[in-house]
Amino acid sequence: MDVMPLLLLVAGSAAVAGAARRTPVPAPLLLVAVALAVSYVPGVPDYTLSPEVVLPLVLPPLLYKEGTESSYLDLRAQMRPVALLSVGYVLFATFVVGWAAYVVVPGLPLPAALVLGAVVAPTDAVAAAAIARRVGLPSRITTILQGESLLNDATAITAYKVALAAAVGAGATWAGGVGEFLRAAVGGVVVGLVLMVPIHWLRTHLKEALLQNTLSLLIPFVAYGVAEQMHGSGVLAVVVVGVYLGHRAWEVDFATRLQEDAVWRMVAFLLESAVFALIGLQLPPVLRGLGEYRGVDAAWYAAAVFVVVVAARFVWVYPAAFLPRVLSRRIREREDNPTWRGAMVTSWAGMRGVVSLAIAFSIPAEVHGGGPFPQRNLILFLTFSTVIGTLVVQGLTLPVLIRRLKFPGHDQQAETLAEANAQAQASRAAENRLDDLLSDERNALPPPLADRLRAVLERRRNAVWERLGQVNPVTGESVDDTYRRLSREMIGAEREVFVTLRDHRYIDDEMLRALLRRLDLEEAAAYREAA
Repeated sequence: MDVMPLLLLVAGSAAVAGAARRTPVPAPLLLVAVALAVSYVPGVPDYTLSPEVVLPLVLPPLLYKEGTESSYLDLRAQMRPVALLSVGYVLFATFVVGWAAYVVVPGLPLPAALVLGAVVAPTDAVAAAAIARRVGLPSRITTILQGESLLNDATAITAYKVALAAAVGAGATWAGGVGEFLRAAVGGVVVGLVLMVPIHWLRTHLKEALLQNTLSLLIPFVAYGVAEQMHGSGVLAVVVVGVYLGHRAWEVDFATRLQEDAVWRMVAFLLESAVFALIGLQLPPVLRGLGEYRGVDAAWYAAAVFVVVVAARFVWVYPAAFLPRVLSRRIREREDNPTWRGAMVTSWAGMRGVVSLAIAFSIPAEVHGGGPFPQRNLILFLTFSTVIGTLVVQGLTLPVLIRRLKFPGHDQQAETLAEANAQAQASRAAENRLDDLLSDERNALPPPLADRLRAVLERRRNAVWERLGQVNPVTGESVDDTYRRLSREMIGAEREVFVTLRDHRYIDDEMLRALLRRLDLEEAAAYREAA
């Protein structure tokens, strides 16, 4: 097996994603653009997007990470609009896009057109989260977009299976389709609910951070695999487990949380970078398979499907945002009033991604009886053009649209005040607990050590308030910036002494590593206090 193409893919995509951090272009868009250009460089091998790899091996960890970083409380509060998008919109888009493709493309059977509709129906979790974080959307809209993209894959995959069964002649009915959807949804949720408690118990009882993080890397694959074996939705199982573990992450020890954060950042960075690079690299093999559909006809079909995909989201989102409030007094009383600007952004933030391509590539080459699947290569091309179109057109213009709509930005002062008040309450509780402990003779400490505990507590309590202070008139630094810089200088001086002592053989390398780790933890603590 030649691993060089894989290494080149990972290294190249990571380099482009790293460079994107220095540009105003979101990393997913730059990765796709560069990959499209690279795909035509002589000597670049063909990279095939295999659904056997993407769906069970790439999608679960990405969904799991987004699930752990989501807010269970916010998702619960926005579950109605999330459900309308992740279930209602996906089914609506499947039928609307499928019918439009059936009308526009001559000779395309309706079942095959519905397969295309199901393939391009789900929005992409990674693209939505990346752009939402970068442009700073209001939290309600961000929660709805993230919740939709976390859950809609399950609806789309189920709709795809039903449409595919009809297209290949396996037989499918409306009742059977509804039953398939309910089995997948209920099965996935049940598997997630069954797994989440014992997995969390195991995470809290393993005493080594290394073992806990090994378990963390296995969790999404276990949840996905068990659910699929039970004929449930692996996607929903992963999301349920991820959201629960993220909500209870505070119960895991600090060493695990620190390691886990670093590990999952690296895993997500590599997977996301490689996934969007793979999307761009699919162009040559997709075009080679077009056959009779080339030139103006292929471009017309692609443009028509893209326009219908974009328009269908507007047609669904605006009524779904405002009609429930008109029809239900309970919704008016319990939920915030949606705005036309929020509906506009939600409608335009409909980027498609790797899941659509992976599902499309899983379309079988033949139907039952041995004939070729009708217009399979055209469906692949239309999926590819829709994914690229939404990523480039909507992805590039979404930040501009958000700026033009002038959403109210985050009130940094109010957020800092809320953080300071929360820290003050926690510090008072910690101080009372310390007094209780020190009053017990079994916890007796020399006064300098007791004073050190109080000083650390005082520093933590004051750190947030200091962020509201004025900047240094000479350097332009805030108080916490100066604190962080001075702390780094002091730790740097200690680090140099330790290295010098090691070089002169006064201490060995093992002791040096232990001393440096202690300084690293102190530097990380100083950075987190200031940041």
